[in-house]
Amino acid sequence: MSTSLLYHGWGLHGYRHESSRYEGGTVIFRISKHDDDLRCPSCDHPHVQRQGAVVRSFKTLPIGSKPVVLELPVPRVWCPACGVTRQVRIGFADEHRRYTRAFERYALELSRFGTIQSVARHLGVGWDTIKDIQKRYLQKHFAKPQLGRLERIAIDEISIGRHHKYVTLVLDLDSGAVVFVGEGKGCESLKPFWQRLSRSRAKILAVATDMSPAYVLAVAQHLPDAVHVLDPFHVIKLFNDKLADLRRQVQRTAQDVEQKKTIKGTLWLLLKNPQNLDDTRNERKRLDEALRINQPLAAAYYMKEDLRQFWSQGSRKNAERFLDDWIKRAEVSGVTMLQKFAKTLQLHRAGLLNWYKQPISTGKLEGTNNKIRTFQRQAYGFRDHDFFKLKIYALHTTTYALVG
Repeated sequence: MSTSLLYHGWGLHGYRHESSRYEGGTVIFRISKHDDDLRCPSCDHPHVQRQGAVVRSFKTLPIGSKPVVLELPVPRVWCPACGVTRQVRIGFADEHRRYTRAFERYALELSRFGTIQSVARHLGVGWDTIKDIQKRYLQKHFAKPQLGRLERIAIDEISIGRHHKYVTLVLDLDSGAVVFVGEGKGCESLKPFWQRLSRSRAKILAVATDMSPAYVLAVAQHLPDAVHVLDPFHVIKLFNDKLADLRRQVQRTAQDVEQKKTIKGTLWLLLKNPQNLDDTRNERKRLDEALRINQPLAAAYYMKEDLRQFWSQGSRKNAERFLDDWIKRAEVSGVTMLQKFAKTLQLHRAGLLNWYKQPISTGKLEGTNNKIRTFQRQAYGFRDHDFFKLKIYALHTTTYALVG
């Protein structure tokens, strides 16, 4: 085998092929390094004395479906400058690794298409080897996201397992990258982020969050000059939660059996957008009937559909008039749920109207949350929480099917 084939096929520079053999389905190439090329691994002194060798084996790129192993007697040398004996450096593999850098790159490329288990099976190694390769790559490139160029961010939490386990995410809305993963939820989980953000001297222009008092307080305290936008999706979601409670109350207090039967099972019809109602399943007819027999439920439903128009008013001035009108109508509706929600909107008036200064939302973050849940399912969960966080940081670079 020629030296150039070793270089171009397996990335070996400065090594010679000694012999080849085939054992147990594996191709084994024995290679060596000339004594004239030996140097001290510490000070790079060229005049060293060989003091024996230790034979080591390295997994490298396969030939077709056949695994390939490089067998190298790694020389030990005594350096007159340092006065100590050490093993020489291996140019094609990292220290303490039993695979070559070419093998590592190949495993990372395959990981874009397959799961850890499938890549490990294909390359004939343990799954922990592939996970270790992925983790070291992710630590090198994504462990410490840069915050200095942040301008617009979104903050939200996501449930990642049983027993109410959460992580809080901060997303760069311009790049789509997750720049912080905090343990738990609420103000405490964001403390490390605020500290790093302060050191980075980033100029945050706008922040999108839900209506959580914890987020409202945290943004006001740490980013007083940023435009704080309350996410439209979470506003409507909160209204839907209140509407669901109202429907249960109406059904529970209904005196007429037929009325109870009509209202029962209409929750998803109330929460659906009107244009998504399926006429082939009589969904529109069932919803109209439930609204016809109960005035408070009908008032709440139509007020919800009207509230959706708040974010399409064209200008902040029009939005102010719309919001004032909606709140007044809710207050005189006689429906307690609407009156309480009107107070909530009045309390968060500035955050709602900030949409017309910075039309941002946590929509991208919701999409990221869905991707996280997807690769969690595909991986059947993550026992290594640090590895899980690194996968989240690198999620925006995933262009193929999500894999665990």
